[in-house]
Formats: sequence, C-alpha cells, structure tokens
Amino acid sequence: MLTGINRRQLIKTSAATAALVGLGFNAARAQTPMRGGHLRLGIGHGSATDTLDPATFPDAYMQLVGYALRSTLTEVLASGEIGGDLAESWDVSKDAKTWTFQLHKGVEFHDGKPLRATDVVASINHHRGEKSSSAGIALVEPIEDIKADGESVVVFTLKESMSDFDAFLSVYFLSVMPSKDGTIDWKSGIGTGGYKLVRFEPGVRTALERNPNYFRPDRAFFDSADVLCIKDATARVSALLGGTVDVIDSIDPKTVNLLSRRSEIKVEEASGSLHYAFPMRCDTAPFNDVNVRLAIKYGVDREALVKTILQGHGYVGNDHPIGRKQKYFAVDLPQRVYDPEKGRFHLKKAGMDALKVELTVSEAAFPGAVDTGTLLREQESRAGIELAVSRVPSDGYWSDIWMKKPWCASYWSGGVTPNYIFSHAYSANANWNEAFWQNKQFNMILVAARSELDEAKRGEMYGDLQRLVSDDGGALIPMFANFVTACSNKVSHGEVASNYELDGTRAIERWWFA
Repeated sequence: MLTGINRRQLIKTSAATAALVGLGFNAARAQTPMRGGHLRLGIGHGSATDTLDPATFPDAYMQLVGYALRSTLTEVLASGEIGGDLAESWDVSKDAKTWTFQLHKGVEFHDGKPLRATDVVASINHHRGEKSSSAGIALVEPIEDIKADGESVVVFTLKESMSDFDAFLSVYFLSVMPSKDGTIDWKSGIGTGGYKLVRFEPGVRTALERNPNYFRPDRAFFDSADVLCIKDATARVSALLGGTVDVIDSIDPKTVNLLSRRSEIKVEEASGSLHYAFPMRCDTAPFNDVNVRLAIKYGVDREALVKTILQGHGYVGNDHPIGRKQKYFAVDLPQRVYDPEKGRFHLKKAGMDALKVELTVSEAAFPGAVDTGTLLREQESRAGIELAVSRVPSDGYWSDIWMKKPWCASYWSGGVTPNYIFSHAYSANANWNEAFWQNKQFNMILVAARSELDEAKRGEMYGDLQRLVSDDGGALIPMFANFVTACSNKVSHGEVASNYELDGTRAIERWWFA
C-alpha cells in the first residue's frame, strides 16, 4: 500500500488544507514567499552544554538549529498529516512491519557530498544499540533491522507492526548526517538542510547562512539567520520591542496584552499539546508511594492555575500528556479536580498526617514556573502538604536540576502522536523518563498498541494508557498551554504545524520576510 506522495502533490494538499484549517494564525498572511533578509530569533532556551549531536538535543533552541541544518525522512505538515522530507515516497507492508522509503535523488550535503541511503542507515543507527545514550533511543527501539537497498532506498524491518512509524521519522533526533564506514559526522553540523552552519556558540548564538543547493525550492527563504539564547522572558520581549530580534518564543501570558497593543508586533497563538509538568521521581521517597503522588495531584487547583498563570491561554490538564485535540484523547476519563480532603485521605493511606516536600523551579522550565510554584504551595497546604519552593537560576537547569532533583518543573510539546510521547517520556527504557516511573502493565499495553492495526482497539488501548499515567504515574500535569509567540510585522508565513512551537520548530526553513 503506497502511503507516500511526491512533493508537488504534498505542497498542493498542504495549501488546500491550510485554506480550510485554522490554528489560531492569520491565514490572510499566507502570501507568495519572498527571498532575502537576515532573520533573528530570540529563544527562551539554550545552554552552554549544548552540542550539535541530535542525540542530545534537549529543547526548542537546538531543535530549531537542528531542523535548519539537517533534514529528516518525513515531516509534520500544518494539517497534522505526515509528508515527505528526504523521502520522496514510501510503502508499508500490510502488517505494518516493513517500511520502504524512496529518497529524493540529487540531494547533497553542505560540503557537496551526495546523500546516500547508507547515510540514513548510519544516522538512525546512531541512536540504536545497548551502548547508546541517545535521548531518542526509545524511538528506534521498535526497529529490528535497517538496511540500504541501493543508493536511494532505505528499508526498515520492525519487531512488531507499527502504524505510525512514518511519524516517528519526522522527529528532530532522527535527522540525517553524512557518514563514513557506518559512523556519522555530527560535530561539523553538516547536513542536507536549508541552512549551513557559520558559527555555533553554545548557550549564546548560532549563525546560519542559506544553503544555495538546498533540494527544496519551496523552503529556506532567508539569506541568513541568527538563533539567540535569551532565557529571561522580559529580556526577550525587550529585544523584540527594541528591534534587535524579529521573533521570540515562550511569551509570558501576562505580557500578551502589552505586545498586542503594539502596531509593529504580531502576537500569534496556536493550541497544540504543549503541557507543563512537575515530575516526581518515583524511585525516591516519598514519591515512591502512589498515595503521596495522588495526594499532591488532588491538592492542585488546576482551574486557578490556568486563569492565573496562563491568563486563559490554555486549559486544564489531567496528569497525562495527551492534549484534548489529539487523536485518541480519552474523553471518558474523569477530570481530576481540586479536592484537598481527598488529598488528605491519600496522605493517610500513605501513613502520614502531613507531608513536607521540596519543589525546585526555574523560569527555564516554562514562563511562570516560579509563580506556579508559589501558587502550588498555597493550594497544597490545604491538603496537609507543606511545600518548600526552591527557585534556581535558568543556567544549567536542564543539566543540573531536571531528572536530578526529586521534584522539579518541566515542559513537553507533546510530539506527533500519543505513541511518541508515551515512548519518549514514560516507557521503561526511555532515557527521558523524567519521573523514573516503572509500570509493567503500561509497558505491555504500549507495545501492544503500537502493533494493533484495528483503529477502535488501538483507541481503547491509548485510553487505558492515559488512565494509568494519570492514576499511577509520577507526573503532575495541571495545565496545557497554547503556543504563544510574537514577531515583527515584516515576518510572514502560511499556516503552521502545532506539534512543536514555532511551526514545528521549522520556522527558519518555512517562514520569510514580507
């Protein structure tokens, strides 16, 4: 069964869909792209520990840089459908265990080396194997074998059937790099993407210039781009208002009205699956007791957080990572509400009359994370939980605090499918299982759901997974936030993908100056 389409058809389909599907952006601005200019982006992430190895990309900063430099086999379109990137087309067997990808011919790396199927194989294998420390290892775990069939065909054999495997291959971890004798070159930053690396200063700035030999004529409109690390939300807004950057991400909702009043600025908003989380390490007391975790979850006034922290730019979460607009969202799962008495009930089941715990927060996690910690301290006190909020600097947060401290703040964009986020952040072997949660039933159902080709049965399984994560998991997920960005009036684009911020973190490649 043919599931891929050629790029001309893909562009036509995407344009038609964009005319019909609204994601909170002004469709009237979908005009003929113009080439030229220097784009400057102020991004609320980035660290001195960043590297050009996609296996280590932690946040939106490196995702933006990675997609600008390198291509993946597939991509997520504005419609939410999966389109081809390096893959011109692909076939999948009836049992969804064998996937065959035909590469575009004539694609070159930045140094002029032609793309070969062996480069794809080596790039995927970079994340595989027992010795791999890649954050994307859970994404490639279903692969039994991958091989090149000639110079332009790649064949994947999966351990089990997997109906959304093509979506996984769009993820930034799995970008394609040049290889030699099966080993990829990630240090140079060379890829087949729309932009070439000029300078990489981790935690400060990345300078890019357009790749004149890019194989996609419908992309890479800017002559050059700078990606700047500006972690402080106020500093990002000041940079945009002062004209030193053209685009900023992660807008603090409290500043939306201020920015909206400026005629030279556009504030844009899209509802996706971005959620703010507070992972509790299930391998560390007192969070190794599910009743403690439930006590904390019932001690949260989610409606108040959405109103106060998000200023209404989002909706309440239910302690699982699937957004209400995503496929397989469990509509029948009762919404957890603020119930301090039920929180105290679970504390008593844990053998406690009261609980003292520390929550470590930083604005690096998400805009308003510190204020959220303050509100949580007030709310949890009514459930008998004394919360000490420890505020730490943004620098080094993701390397020194996240997945180190017993309880901290984090964020997730949600990704392309429920299978993706569950595999990436909740499965037993996921390197980014931030709550260190282990649940045999969850892992068993997750594997079974991947290979279940009956749509209704698979939906039931994903509903069961959401229920397990909500009731047993270590993540407090009180709210889903809209993607809120702001840019200069001179920046333009068509409809955007909402799997990640900034057009699926492909804004550098897809946007242009009007």
